[in-house]
Parts: sequence; structure tokens; C-alpha cells
Amino acid sequence: MNLAELSEKEIERFGEHVSVIFRDRQWTNYEMNRASKRLAEGLKSLGVGKGDRVIIQMPNCPEVLQSFTAVYRTGAVVVPINFMVGEAETAFIYKDTGAKVIISSMDFMSKIESCRKEAPAIEHVILVEREAPEGYLSYGQLLEQYSGNVSMEPTADDDLAALIYTAGTTGWPKGVMHTHYSLYINAKMQQDTINLPAEMTSIAVLPLCHSYGIASMNYGMYVGGGKSVVMDTFDIDAVFGAIEKYRANIMGAVPTMYVYMLLHPDPEKYDLNSMRYWISGSAPLTRETWERFRETFGAEIVEGWGLTEAGANNAVNPLEGKKKIGSIGLPMKGTHMKVVDEQDRELSPNEEGEIIISGPMLMKGYWDRPEETEKALKNGWLYTGDVGYKDEEGYFFITERKKDLIIKGGENIAPREIEEVIYSHPKVSEAAVIGVPDEVYGEDIKAFVVLLPGQSAAEEEIIEHCRSRLKRFKSPREVVFMDSLPKSLVGKILRKELRRM
Repeated sequence: MNLAELSEKEIERFGEHVSVIFRDRQWTNYEMNRASKRLAEGLKSLGVGKGDRVIIQMPNCPEVLQSFTAVYRTGAVVVPINFMVGEAETAFIYKDTGAKVIISSMDFMSKIESCRKEAPAIEHVILVEREAPEGYLSYGQLLEQYSGNVSMEPTADDDLAALIYTAGTTGWPKGVMHTHYSLYINAKMQQDTINLPAEMTSIAVLPLCHSYGIASMNYGMYVGGGKSVVMDTFDIDAVFGAIEKYRANIMGAVPTMYVYMLLHPDPEKYDLNSMRYWISGSAPLTRETWERFRETFGAEIVEGWGLTEAGANNAVNPLEGKKKIGSIGLPMKGTHMKVVDEQDRELSPNEEGEIIISGPMLMKGYWDRPEETEKALKNGWLYTGDVGYKDEEGYFFITERKKDLIIKGGENIAPREIEEVIYSHPKVSEAAVIGVPDEVYGEDIKAFVVLLPGQSAAEEEIIEHCRSRLKRFKSPREVVFMDSLPKSLVGKILRKELRRM
């Protein structure tokens, strides 16, 4: 199969309807499909063929979604890069992929020019602006040159569709290889699990040039009939305003975004009653945030979990049914998950170990990284590096990443346990905990805290709050107050940056 078939089948099932809204401009599924066909023909004219890599590097806009489908049509491979990725990592990805075409924006010309010096394979840069400088191609003008009368390149299920680079929290990023089938089946598994109705309206505020964007687009077309309100920045008033204006039903966000929503001085001025599902992923959601959100907005956040290496969506709490705070939920249908010890023995409920996952949505491997692939994929199982447990009802809980565990005096301490306590302090907005070197214990505990606006607190106040709820052994030795915590491009707190500090 070819993933571009999803858009064709969606049109056959639902006819013409509005599918994307961006800055109040409405695009129908016909218009989106026509644009992707014209772009596909334009890419072929530039020499893009089956197996070639095409970089898509833009902020959220309809052209991102059009570009995904266009690249699939040619049989080439999508390489999404979040536009906020730093210059060094961008240059590495340019070179590592051997891509010959970039689709981007004039806003990033200086970065593109700097980075492409390291990537001689790049031949063409297409800019989404109407007018492009000399040496560049205009997206709009390219589309106008072609009718879109181009056949879809036949692709096998196992052919590469996307090369998605991990965030690079340790070392250089790795290219995750996904096939047409692994991405398709991940969309099907989501629908088999949560069974969303057709014709829903979603708010798309997380980066589309990301595994999230690919998974969301495929899932949206698989369900069909809906529309996405695409937002290029995260502004709470803009998000709430869009929900009210377009009667949105569902939104995916990260915990940090929900924390910021709770800081809004007057959320009641917006009518958010159309919203049915507030989804959270990418990082752990604290009990405090979940409970405050329910009290403020009258809605229960649905926490899920997924890995780029497994299609981005692998477990979720029931949308309608029993939710467990702090749990990533139940595995998607067709997904197998278990918890194992260091000898790969499956552990009993409530015993903590590494979570491993298996199913048809797993990556093919890491691009040009056979040794890394061998470490991650063993006997059909992906070793996630996430430490956690499964309870008696089959709900999974992640306690920590293996590399983030604090080992104090030989005892493993999960930072999340301490962070949950700090979050319960009435003056705290955000918190993160790391291990720091200690001559006696090997490691001790250091906390970084962001207070709510207008609040002040002393270091000892936070430490005493922890000691009242935790063993003294697990309480922070030191607390550092910050205006904000360093985060990844999708809002995950970066402990590696805190360690560097």
C-alpha cells in the first residue's frame, strides 16, 4: 500500500468537506488533495523518486500536511524536522539523511544556508512563500506549473515512508525508519481501540513536523470526515477562542500546556462545552494537574503514551470509561506490552522493571545504525528504556526513564515520586528532580521549581513540604527556583539540561 491512498479513500467515503482551517482560511479535502498531487508532480520534475528523502521543515500550516501526502505519492521518504531544532542537530540530520530536497520557509533561510553546507546532496529548497529569492523555488509557483495529473508510485508495505529523528536527549538524534504499513496499522490500531466518531473537529497545536503530526494526519484520514484547526503557536486565548468558534471536540497537548491553561486568569469567558476529549502525552501528567484541571474545566484529561519507534500512539486510558490518574492506560488493540527484569523475565503485577512493546507498528530500525537497532529491537520486542509496572487490571504506569533514576546509597529513587509531592505544594507551578554527585551517597537529590505567578517561597519551605510526605532519605537536599524549566520541542522537561547546570 501507499499512505497517500488514505486521502483518496477519505474523499470517496465523505465527499468534499472542510478538512483544515488555518488563520480562518478554510481548506476542503479536495483542495488539500489537489495541492498534494500538484506538489508530487513538481517533486518528480525535480528528480525526486522512490526511496529519496525529502525534508519538511516548517511551523504548523496546511502545506505541512500537503507535503506529507505529496512525498508519499512519489514513493519518496518524508523527513520531518521541527523548525525549532538547533542548528547543529539540523545540519546533522541534513547530512545523515542524504536528502536532495527541502520544503521550508523564508523564516529559516539563514539556518538552511548554514546547515546545507554540511549536506552536499541537497539540490533544491522549496519555500512556502509566494515569492522566493534567486536560487530557491516557490511552493505556490511550483504548484501552478503542474496539473497534478500524476500517478501514485506503487509501494510495498515494507517500503520506507518516513524517517523521523528522535529528540536526541543523549548524543546525536537517530533516524527512526517507519514503513507505509507500520504507519497505516498504527492509525488502524488507534481506531480499533478508541473508536472515535467521524466528522470531529480537532485543535492541532502540537508540532506537525513530528511523529505526532504524521500519526495525527494518518489517523484523521483513517477516521474521516473531520477537520483540523491548525495553530502555528501555542497561545491560550487563541486556543480557547478557536475551540469556542469552531466548536472543537478534541485536542492533543502536553502536560506543560495544561499547566499553562490552569494559569489563565479567566477561562470562564470562553465556551468550551463542545470539547469532549483533552488528550495528554509526551511526558508524565501529575495528579495535581489532573485534579486541578477537572475542578477548573469540569473535564478529565485522558493520558496516553507512545514512542516514535512504535508509531507515537501505543497506550491510552479509555476515553469513555475508567481512567487511572498517573497511568498511561491500556495497550492499544494489537499492541503487546509487558514488564521485564534485567534477565528479560516477565514480572508480576506491581513489580517494577523495563516496559517492552511488540506489534506490527514497530519501526524497521534506526537509519544506518545497525548496532543501535540491535540494542533496541530483540526478538520482535522494542526495549523502551521506560521503567514502570502493570497493575492487576492491566493498566501500565511509568515511574521513570532508566537513565533518569537516582541511585542514592544503593537505592533506586524515581524522580517522579518526589516531583508529585512538590507539585502538591500550593505555590508550585512546575518541578523537576535530578541526581547530583555526593561523596557519601554517590548521588543526592536536587529539585528545580517554578512557582505560580505572584508567589514566593524559601528553599526550606519546599524541603520541609517533601519531608512531611516522604522519607527524609528521599527529600531534596537542595532546591533551585527558576523562572522556567528547559523543555524539548514538544514540551518535555529536559533533565539533561538541568544536569548541565
